[in-house]
Amino acid sequence: MLTVKDTQRATVQIAFDGSVRKAFHGPKAEERFTNEVRVLRHLEKAGCGFVPRVISDDPEKLVLVTTNCGSRVDRLDPERCKELFAELEEYGVRHDDAEMRNVTYRQQDGRFCLIDFEFATLLGEKAESRNDQHLQEPHTASLLLSWSGSSDKGPVRPNNEDAFLGLVIDSHEVRHLGRNGTTSNAESDLLFAVSDGMGGAKAGEFASRITVEKITRMFPRLVRQRIAGKPIEYEAAFAALFSEIHKALQYLGDSYEECHEMGATLSICWFSGGIMHFAHIGDTRIYHLPASGGVIVQLTKDDTHVGWLQRTGQISEREAKIHPAKNRLQKALGAGNQFVDPQVGEVVCSPGDRFLLCTDGVTDAFFKDRIPEILSGCPKGTPPASHLVHEAVALSGKDNTTALLVAVGDQPVS
Repeated sequence: MLTVKDTQRATVQIAFDGSVRKAFHGPKAEERFTNEVRVLRHLEKAGCGFVPRVISDDPEKLVLVTTNCGSRVDRLDPERCKELFAELEEYGVRHDDAEMRNVTYRQQDGRFCLIDFEFATLLGEKAESRNDQHLQEPHTASLLLSWSGSSDKGPVRPNNEDAFLGLVIDSHEVRHLGRNGTTSNAESDLLFAVSDGMGGAKAGEFASRITVEKITRMFPRLVRQRIAGKPIEYEAAFAALFSEIHKALQYLGDSYEECHEMGATLSICWFSGGIMHFAHIGDTRIYHLPASGGVIVQLTKDDTHVGWLQRTGQISEREAKIHPAKNRLQKALGAGNQFVDPQVGEVVCSPGDRFLLCTDGVTDAFFKDRIPEILSGCPKGTPPASHLVHEAVALSGKDNTTALLVAVGDQPVS
Protein backbone atom coordinates (compact mmCIF):
# COMPACT_ATOMS: atom_id res chain seq x y z
CA MET A 1 0.00 0.00 0.00
CA LEU A 2 1.03 3.59 -0.64
CA THR A 3 0.63 5.89 2.36
CA VAL A 4 -0.61 9.30 1.22
CA LYS A 5 -1.48 10.80 4.61
CA ASP A 6 -0.30 10.00 8.12
CA THR A 7 -1.36 12.36 10.91
CA GLN A 8 -2.43 12.09 14.53
CA ARG A 9 -6.05 11.80 13.37
CA ALA A 10 -5.88 9.36 10.47
CA THR A 11 -3.67 7.28 8.19
CA VAL A 12 -4.77 7.09 4.56
CA GLN A 13 -3.36 4.48 2.17
CA ILE A 14 -4.00 3.57 -1.47
CA ALA A 15 -4.18 -0.18 -2.12
CA PHE A 16 -2.89 -1.87 -5.25
CA ASP A 17 -6.48 -2.28 -6.48
CA GLY A 18 -6.99 1.48 -6.23
CA SER A 19 -9.22 1.43 -3.15
CA VAL A 20 -8.62 3.91 -0.30
CA ARG A 21 -8.03 2.63 3.24
CA LYS A 22 -8.53 5.15 6.04
CA ALA A 23 -7.61 4.19 9.61
CA PHE A 24 -8.96 6.55 12.27
CA HIS A 25 -7.01 7.22 15.47
CA GLY A 26 -6.30 10.03 17.88
CA PRO A 27 -8.91 12.23 19.60
CA LYS A 28 -12.57 11.23 19.10
CA ALA A 29 -11.59 8.60 16.54
CA GLU A 30 -14.71 6.47 17.06
CA GLU A 31 -17.08 9.45 16.66
CA ARG A 32 -15.31 10.64 13.51
CA PHE A 33 -15.33 7.16 12.01
CA THR A 34 -19.04 6.70 12.78
CA ASN A 35 -19.93 10.08 11.31
CA GLU A 36 -18.03 9.56 8.04
CA VAL A 37 -19.56 6.12 7.47
CA ARG A 38 -23.04 7.44 8.23
CA VAL A 39 -22.67 10.42 5.86
CA LEU A 40 -21.24 8.34 3.01
CA ARG A 41 -24.03 5.75 3.37
CA HIS A 42 -26.57 8.57 3.17
CA LEU A 43 -24.94 10.06 0.06
CA GLU A 44 -24.85 6.68 -1.66
CA LYS A 45 -28.55 6.18 -0.94
CA ALA A 46 -29.26 9.70 -2.21
CA GLY A 47 -27.47 8.92 -5.50
CA CYS A 48 -24.62 11.42 -5.13
CA GLY A 49 -22.03 10.54 -7.77
CA PHE A 50 -19.06 12.70 -6.80
CA VAL A 51 -18.14 11.24 -3.41
CA PRO A 52 -16.44 7.96 -2.39
CA ARG A 53 -18.50 4.78 -2.06
CA VAL A 54 -18.10 2.63 1.04
CA ILE A 55 -16.57 -0.78 0.24
CA SER A 56 -16.24 -1.93 3.85
CA ASP A 57 -16.11 -0.54 7.37
CA ASP A 58 -14.71 -2.09 10.53
CA PRO A 59 -16.07 -0.43 13.73
CA GLU A 60 -13.69 -2.41 15.94
CA LYS A 61 -10.51 -1.44 14.10
CA LEU A 62 -11.95 1.93 12.99
CA VAL A 63 -10.94 1.27 9.39
CA LEU A 64 -12.96 2.52 6.43
CA VAL A 65 -12.33 1.31 2.85
CA THR A 66 -13.82 3.33 -0.01
CA THR A 67 -13.57 3.78 -3.75
CA ASN A 68 -10.97 6.17 -5.10
CA CYS A 69 -12.10 9.63 -6.20
CA GLY A 70 -8.86 10.60 -7.90
CA SER A 71 -6.05 12.93 -6.87
CA ARG A 72 -6.17 16.12 -4.86
CA VAL A 73 -6.16 19.38 -6.81
CA ASP A 74 -3.55 22.10 -6.36
CA ARG A 75 -5.52 24.92 -7.97
CA LEU A 76 -9.21 25.55 -8.31
CA ASP A 77 -11.25 28.68 -8.89
CA PRO A 78 -12.75 29.71 -5.51
CA GLU A 79 -16.21 30.11 -7.06
CA ARG A 80 -16.05 26.61 -8.56
CA CYS A 81 -15.02 25.28 -5.16
CA LYS A 82 -18.06 26.93 -3.55
CA GLU A 83 -20.31 25.46 -6.24
CA LEU A 84 -19.10 21.94 -5.45
CA PHE A 85 -19.88 22.17 -1.77
CA ALA A 86 -23.20 23.90 -2.51
CA GLU A 87 -24.11 21.02 -4.85
CA LEU A 88 -23.38 18.59 -2.01
CA GLU A 89 -26.04 20.29 0.12
CA GLU A 90 -28.61 19.38 -2.51
CA TYR A 91 -28.06 15.79 -1.36
CA GLY A 92 -28.71 16.71 2.26
CA VAL A 93 -25.10 17.04 3.52
CA ARG A 94 -23.09 20.06 4.60
CA HIS A 95 -19.32 19.62 4.55
CA ASP A 96 -17.98 21.33 7.67
CA ASP A 97 -14.48 21.63 6.19
CA ALA A 98 -15.42 23.15 2.85
CA GLU A 99 -11.89 23.83 1.61
CA MET A 100 -9.95 22.97 -1.55
CA ARG A 101 -7.90 20.35 0.31
CA ASN A 102 -11.05 18.17 0.30
CA VAL A 103 -11.55 18.42 -3.47
CA THR A 104 -10.16 15.76 -5.85
CA TYR A 105 -10.19 15.27 -9.61
CA ARG A 106 -11.39 11.94 -11.05
CA GLN A 107 -9.68 11.57 -14.40
CA GLN A 108 -11.90 8.70 -15.63
CA ASP A 109 -14.89 10.98 -16.13
CA GLY A 110 -13.29 14.42 -15.74
CA ARG A 111 -15.27 15.11 -12.57
CA PHE A 112 -14.34 17.09 -9.45
CA CYS A 113 -15.20 15.12 -6.31
CA LEU A 114 -15.38 15.73 -2.56
CA ILE A 115 -13.72 13.63 0.15
CA ASP A 116 -13.14 13.41 3.94
CA PHE A 117 -16.56 13.49 5.59
CA GLU A 118 -15.59 12.85 9.20
CA PHE A 119 -16.65 16.45 9.87
CA ALA A 120 -19.92 16.78 7.97
CA THR A 121 -23.56 17.31 8.91
CA LEU A 122 -26.72 15.61 7.68
CA LEU A 123 -29.06 18.54 7.10
CA GLY A 124 -32.50 18.49 8.66
CA GLU A 125 -31.56 16.40 11.68
CA LYS A 126 -32.29 17.69 15.15
CA ALA A 127 -29.11 18.77 16.85
CA GLU A 128 -29.87 16.83 20.00
CA SER A 129 -30.16 13.52 18.11
CA ARG A 130 -27.03 13.87 15.98
CA ASN A 131 -24.43 11.19 16.52
CA ASP A 132 -21.69 13.70 15.83
CA GLN A 133 -22.63 16.07 18.63
CA HIS A 134 -19.47 15.04 20.51
CA LEU A 135 -17.36 16.40 17.67
CA GLN A 136 -18.09 19.91 18.93
CA GLU A 137 -15.94 21.40 21.63
CA PRO A 138 -17.57 21.48 25.07
CA HIS A 139 -18.55 25.13 25.55
CA THR A 140 -19.25 24.52 29.23
CA ALA A 141 -15.60 23.65 29.88
CA SER A 142 -13.42 26.63 30.67
CA LEU A 143 -9.98 27.31 32.06
CA LEU A 144 -8.35 30.00 34.16
CA LEU A 145 -5.13 30.74 32.30
CA SER A 146 -2.14 32.72 33.49
CA TRP A 147 0.79 33.51 31.25
CA SER A 148 4.26 35.03 31.34
CA GLY A 149 6.37 35.91 28.27
CA SER A 150 9.90 37.20 27.79
CA SER A 151 12.45 37.58 24.98
CA ASP A 152 16.10 38.68 24.91
CA LYS A 153 18.41 39.03 21.90
CA GLY A 154 21.39 38.05 24.07
CA PRO A 155 24.90 39.53 24.06
CA VAL A 156 26.05 37.95 20.78
CA ARG A 157 23.32 38.47 18.14
CA PRO A 158 22.90 42.03 16.74
CA ASN A 159 19.10 41.77 16.52
CA ASN A 160 16.29 39.63 17.88
CA GLU A 161 14.89 37.18 15.32
CA ASP A 162 12.49 35.64 17.87
CA ALA A 163 8.87 36.71 18.29
CA PHE A 164 6.08 35.65 20.62
CA LEU A 165 2.37 36.35 20.66
CA GLY A 166 -0.63 36.10 22.97
CA LEU A 167 -4.20 36.68 21.76
CA VAL A 168 -7.65 36.52 23.30
CA ILE A 169 -10.44 36.16 20.74
CA ASP A 170 -14.16 36.29 21.46
CA SER A 171 -17.27 36.82 19.35
CA HIS A 172 -16.67 40.58 19.17
CA GLU A 173 -12.98 41.40 19.09
CA VAL A 174 -9.33 40.34 19.11
CA ARG A 175 -7.04 41.61 21.85
CA HIS A 176 -3.29 41.30 22.15
CA LEU A 177 -2.24 40.08 25.56
CA GLY A 178 0.49 41.73 27.59
CA ARG A 179 3.64 39.94 28.65
CA ASN A 180 1.99 38.77 31.88
CA GLY A 181 -1.61 38.29 32.92
CA THR A 182 -4.50 36.06 33.96
CA THR A 183 -7.92 35.50 32.41
CA SER A 184 -10.62 32.87 31.86
CA ASN A 185 -11.43 31.36 28.47
CA ALA A 186 -15.12 30.83 29.35
CA GLU A 187 -16.24 33.39 26.74
CA SER A 188 -13.22 33.32 24.44
CA ASP A 189 -10.29 31.32 23.09
CA LEU A 190 -6.68 32.09 23.89
CA LEU A 191 -3.76 31.57 21.53
CA PHE A 192 -0.06 31.68 22.28
CA ALA A 193 2.80 31.33 19.78
CA VAL A 194 6.58 31.47 19.56
CA SER A 195 8.55 31.84 16.31
CA ASP A 196 12.24 31.95 15.44
CA GLY A 197 13.14 33.63 12.16
CA MET A 198 16.07 32.98 9.87
CA GLY A 199 17.69 34.79 6.96
CA GLY A 200 20.37 37.35 6.15
CA ALA A 201 20.48 40.91 7.52
CA LYS A 202 17.12 41.49 9.21
CA ALA A 203 15.18 38.96 7.11
CA GLY A 204 14.92 36.54 10.04
CA GLU A 205 13.45 39.20 12.28
CA PHE A 206 11.00 40.12 9.54
CA ALA A 207 10.03 36.45 8.99
CA SER A 208 9.09 35.82 12.63
CA ARG A 209 7.03 39.02 12.73
CA ILE A 210 5.12 38.00 9.59
CA THR A 211 4.52 34.59 11.10
CA VAL A 212 2.83 35.84 14.27
CA GLU A 213 0.94 38.56 12.38
CA LYS A 214 -0.71 35.95 10.14
CA ILE A 215 -2.08 34.22 13.24
CA THR A 216 -3.71 37.49 14.29
CA ARG A 217 -5.44 37.78 10.93
CA MET A 218 -6.53 34.20 10.31
CA PHE A 219 -7.72 32.78 13.62
CA PRO A 220 -10.53 35.16 14.68
CA ARG A 221 -12.91 33.81 12.02
CA LEU A 222 -12.30 30.21 13.13
CA VAL A 223 -12.73 31.00 16.81
CA ARG A 224 -16.01 32.77 16.15
CA GLN A 225 -17.27 29.75 14.24
CA ARG A 226 -16.53 27.59 17.28
CA ILE A 227 -18.18 30.03 19.69
CA ALA A 228 -21.23 30.06 17.41
CA GLY A 229 -21.48 26.26 17.74
CA LYS A 230 -19.95 25.15 14.44
CA PRO A 231 -17.47 22.25 14.81
CA ILE A 232 -13.86 23.12 14.08
CA GLU A 233 -11.44 20.64 12.52
CA TYR A 234 -8.33 21.82 14.30
CA GLU A 235 -5.88 19.86 12.16
CA ALA A 236 -7.26 21.44 9.00
CA ALA A 237 -7.27 24.91 10.57
CA PHE A 238 -3.61 24.60 11.54
CA ALA A 239 -2.72 23.21 8.10
CA ALA A 240 -4.34 26.21 6.40
CA LEU A 241 -2.55 28.67 8.70
CA PHE A 242 0.89 27.12 8.22
CA SER A 243 0.36 26.92 4.46
CA GLU A 244 -0.63 30.62 4.29
CA ILE A 245 2.45 31.70 6.25
CA HIS A 246 4.69 29.46 4.14
CA LYS A 247 3.37 30.99 0.90
CA ALA A 248 3.88 34.53 2.20
CA LEU A 249 7.48 33.87 3.20
CA GLN A 250 8.24 32.06 -0.05
CA TYR A 251 6.81 34.95 -2.06
CA LEU A 252 8.91 37.54 -0.26
CA GLY A 253 11.99 35.33 -0.51
CA ASP A 254 11.51 35.01 -4.26
CA SER A 255 10.69 38.70 -4.77
CA TYR A 256 13.44 40.48 -2.82
CA GLU A 257 17.12 39.64 -2.79
CA GLU A 258 17.51 40.69 0.84
CA CYS A 259 14.76 38.23 1.80
CA HIS A 260 16.18 35.27 -0.11
CA GLU A 261 15.85 32.02 1.89
CA MET A 262 14.02 33.80 4.71
CA GLY A 263 12.08 31.41 6.90
CA ALA A 264 10.69 30.77 10.36
CA THR A 265 9.84 28.10 12.86
CA LEU A 266 6.49 28.18 14.67
CA SER A 267 4.99 26.58 17.76
CA ILE A 268 1.43 27.52 18.68
CA CYS A 269 -0.99 26.60 21.50
CA TRP A 270 -4.73 27.17 21.08
CA PHE A 271 -6.73 26.92 24.33
CA SER A 272 -10.32 26.14 23.35
CA GLY A 273 -12.75 24.98 26.02
CA GLY A 274 -10.89 22.55 28.26
CA ILE A 275 -8.37 21.47 25.61
CA MET A 276 -5.02 22.81 24.45
CA HIS A 277 -4.56 22.19 20.72
CA PHE A 278 -1.03 22.63 19.39
CA ALA A 279 0.80 22.77 16.07
CA HIS A 280 4.50 23.00 15.30
CA ILE A 281 7.20 23.12 12.68
CA GLY A 282 10.96 23.59 13.14
CA ASP A 283 12.95 23.43 16.38
CA THR A 284 11.07 25.76 18.68
CA ARG A 285 9.44 23.59 21.33
CA ILE A 286 6.34 23.10 23.46
CA TYR A 287 6.81 21.39 26.82
CA HIS A 288 4.08 20.07 29.11
CA LEU A 289 4.74 20.26 32.84
CA PRO A 290 1.87 18.14 34.19
CA ALA A 291 -0.13 19.01 37.29
CA SER A 292 0.59 15.59 38.75
CA GLY A 293 4.21 16.59 39.27
CA GLY A 294 5.44 14.01 36.77
CA VAL A 295 8.39 14.50 34.44
CA ILE A 296 8.41 17.31 31.91
CA VAL A 297 7.22 16.14 28.48
CA GLN A 298 8.35 17.54 25.13
CA LEU A 299 5.15 17.62 23.05
CA THR A 300 6.79 18.73 19.81
CA LYS A 301 9.36 16.94 17.69
CA ASP A 302 12.39 18.86 16.44
CA ASP A 303 12.39 18.90 12.65
CA THR A 304 16.10 18.10 12.47
CA HIS A 305 18.10 14.98 11.73
CA VAL A 306 19.71 15.29 15.16
CA GLY A 307 16.25 15.41 16.75
CA TRP A 308 15.35 12.19 14.94
CA LEU A 309 18.57 10.54 16.12
CA GLN A 310 17.70 11.42 19.71
CA ARG A 311 14.04 10.31 19.41
CA THR A 312 15.12 6.93 18.04
CA GLY A 313 17.63 6.42 20.85
CA GLN A 314 20.74 6.61 18.68
CA ILE A 315 22.21 9.55 20.61
CA SER A 316 21.60 11.03 24.07
CA GLU A 317 20.30 14.51 24.91
CA ARG A 318 23.86 15.49 25.84
CA GLU A 319 25.20 14.26 22.48
CA ALA A 320 22.41 16.08 20.66
CA LYS A 321 23.37 19.37 22.31
CA ILE A 322 26.94 19.24 21.02
CA HIS A 323 26.20 17.73 17.60
CA PRO A 324 27.54 20.02 14.83
CA ALA A 325 24.28 19.73 12.82
CA LYS A 326 21.87 20.29 15.72
CA ASN A 327 20.42 23.51 14.24
CA ARG A 328 20.15 22.28 10.65
CA LEU A 329 16.39 22.25 9.97
CA GLN A 330 14.69 19.70 7.74
CA LYS A 331 11.37 21.57 7.79
CA ALA A 332 10.46 25.23 8.29
CA LEU A 333 8.08 27.85 6.97
CA GLY A 334 9.55 29.49 3.87
CA ALA A 335 13.34 29.05 3.53
CA GLY A 336 12.96 27.35 0.14
CA ASN A 337 11.08 24.34 1.54
CA GLN A 338 8.66 22.76 -0.91
CA PHE A 339 6.15 21.23 1.50
CA VAL A 340 4.67 22.21 4.86
CA ASP A 341 3.36 19.44 7.10
CA PRO A 342 3.02 20.69 10.68
CA GLN A 343 2.88 18.37 13.66
CA VAL A 344 -0.47 18.72 15.43
CA GLY A 345 -1.90 17.36 18.67
CA GLU A 346 -3.93 18.19 21.73
CA VAL A 347 -3.84 17.86 25.51
CA VAL A 348 -6.85 17.77 27.85
CA CYS A 349 -5.94 20.33 30.50
CA SER A 350 -6.05 19.88 34.27
CA PRO A 351 -5.64 22.56 36.97
CA GLY A 352 -1.97 22.85 37.74
CA ASP A 353 -0.78 22.02 34.23
CA ARG A 354 1.83 24.31 32.71
CA PHE A 355 2.91 24.65 29.08
CA LEU A 356 6.20 26.20 28.00
CA LEU A 357 6.75 27.50 24.47
CA CYS A 358 10.39 28.40 23.82
CA THR A 359 13.08 28.93 21.20
CA ASP A 360 16.43 27.19 21.01
CA GLY A 361 18.03 29.88 23.16
CA VAL A 362 16.34 28.14 26.09
CA THR A 363 16.76 24.54 24.94
CA ASP A 364 20.46 25.01 24.10
CA ALA A 365 21.11 26.38 27.57
CA PHE A 366 19.36 23.74 29.68
CA PHE A 367 18.76 20.03 29.71
CA LYS A 368 15.03 19.30 29.66
CA ASP A 369 14.83 18.06 33.24
CA ARG A 370 16.49 21.23 34.55
CA ILE A 371 13.66 23.48 33.38
CA PRO A 372 11.14 22.65 36.18
CA GLU A 373 13.91 23.17 38.76
CA ILE A 374 14.77 26.61 37.36
CA LEU A 375 11.10 27.63 37.28
CA SER A 376 10.57 26.48 40.86
CA GLY A 377 13.52 28.66 41.92
CA CYS A 378 11.97 31.82 40.48
CA PRO A 379 12.19 34.69 43.02
CA LYS A 380 8.86 35.88 44.37
CA GLY A 381 7.41 38.69 42.29
CA THR A 382 9.54 37.87 39.22
CA PRO A 383 7.64 36.61 36.13
CA PRO A 384 8.82 33.02 35.60
CA ALA A 385 9.42 33.44 31.85
CA SER A 386 11.70 36.42 32.57
CA HIS A 387 13.57 34.35 35.16
CA LEU A 388 14.01 31.43 32.75
CA VAL A 389 15.24 33.69 29.94
CA HIS A 390 17.60 35.55 32.27
CA GLU A 391 19.14 32.29 33.46
CA ALA A 392 19.46 30.95 29.91
CA VAL A 393 21.19 34.10 28.65
CA ALA A 394 23.54 34.10 31.63
CA LEU A 395 24.52 30.47 31.01
CA SER A 396 24.71 30.52 27.20
CA GLY A 397 23.60 33.71 25.45
CA LYS A 398 24.77 32.57 22.03
CA ASP A 399 21.33 32.93 20.49
CA ASN A 400 18.13 34.93 20.88
CA THR A 401 16.18 33.52 23.81
CA THR A 402 12.39 33.49 24.18
CA ALA A 403 10.03 31.77 26.63
CA LEU A 404 6.26 31.86 27.03
CA LEU A 405 4.80 30.00 30.03
CA VAL A 406 1.06 29.31 30.32
CA ALA A 407 -0.41 27.88 33.54
CA VAL A 408 -3.82 26.31 34.11
CA GLY A 409 -5.60 26.59 37.45
CA ASP A 410 -6.89 28.75 40.24
CA GLN A 411 -3.66 30.62 40.94
CA PRO A 412 -1.81 33.13 38.69
CA VAL A 413 1.41 32.01 37.06
CA SER A 414 3.43 34.75 38.81
